[in-house]
Order: sequence, then C-alpha cells, then structure tokens
Amino acid sequence: MPTDRLPEGEEKRQAVRSMFDTIAPRYDLVNRIMTFRMDVGLRRKTMKATAFPPGSLVLDLAAGTGDFCIELEKGGHRAIGVDLSYGMLAAARTTAPLVQGDLLALPAPDGSVDGAVCGYALRNLIELPAFFDELARVVRPGGRIGLLDVSRPDNRFLRTGYDVYFNKVVPKIGALFSDASAYDYLPRSLSYLPEREEMVAMLQRAGFVDAEHRQLQGGLSQLLTATRE
Repeated sequence: MPTDRLPEGEEKRQAVRSMFDTIAPRYDLVNRIMTFRMDVGLRRKTMKATAFPPGSLVLDLAAGTGDFCIELEKGGHRAIGVDLSYGMLAAARTTAPLVQGDLLALPAPDGSVDGAVCGYALRNLIELPAFFDELARVVRPGGRIGLLDVSRPDNRFLRTGYDVYFNKVVPKIGALFSDASAYDYLPRSLSYLPEREEMVAMLQRAGFVDAEHRQLQGGLSQLLTATRE
C-alpha cells in the first residue's frame, strides 16, 4: 500500500485486497491491541441497534476473520461472511459460511437476506453509493443494516488525542506486530469517507428509510443504521 498518497478506483481495490492478505495472520492480535478490545463492545452495540428478528439471515460484509459472524450466531442468527481478501477469510475463526467476493457485486439474489452488517470497511470501498445500492438490492423490504466504522471526534480535545494516537501510535503498533505500510494507510483512510449527512442521504437515495448516523465513544466511532424501504 503506497504511503505517499491514497489510491483510487481499481488501484485502491487491488491495494486493499493485497494489504489485508498481508496483515491477515496477525490482524486480530493487532486489532485488539490498538483498540483495547473496544471493537468487541462496538459490534455488540451494532447488533442491539439493528435489532434483527430471531433467526434472521444476515450478511457480514468485509467479514475479515469473522467477528460479526460470531456475534450474529451468538444472537441466534444465521450469518454468511463476504470479504474481498482470501487471506482474511483463511484466517477466520467462525464456523459460518464464508464467500470471497466484492461488496460492490454481492454474490446474493435480490431480496434474499434479512439484513447486513459491515465492520470498519466503508472507507476501504471504492464507491459508497454503489455499495448502498447493492445493500438495497440484496436486503428484503423491512430488513435492517448496521455499518460500523471509525470516526474523528468533533470535540477538539478528543480530536487532538485521536490524531496523535491514530497517526503516530497506531502505525508504530502495526510496524511492531505486522506490516508498517498497512497501518500507516489505515488511519489516513478515514479521509475517504464523506460527511455523515451525505452518507445518510446516500442511504436514503438507495432506498432506505429510518437512516440514522450515531457517534459512539465520544466520536471515535460511527454507526449508520437504516431499514430497507
């Protein structure tokens, strides 16, 4: 992954896949260290916010090593994980079915799932509107989605701490335990995301209602939820 600029389009797709293939073996270790395991609680908050009916069939998009799949199955749901990176899927710890695939061309029929979740991957997609259109295609009417990602706090004191930690400390943790260039890219990749109001508007244009943006952890994380119209 280049460190001098952020890639776009097909270059970004290939770079993201290669990066996650590279960091997959130690991804869980580094993730738990750099988030102080707070990512675990945030996934549970996402599950609570989406409130899937019992026994729902839910896609875990950008499933990685299967953290959301595990939470979904604990909640009594049926999970299917989809990820662009074969390396991440090969390192998965879940027993749920896993599929290598592009989130902009989901391997699922129209209206075939009850919902979808996505953890920390929105900024890695090359086109958000196309992704939201795909979500609207595969999620049945009335189905719910929960999209979790990092965020930069509005509070200037928290923002200062965020900038120091994610731009200085996280790359050093990544370099120590995994791949330096990958963990240099990950903090900077937040700049790919549009403003929260625009993401809500994108969901609405794609065919979702009740679209809501929430700041979590004082703005360190963000959660988008919506219902398929």
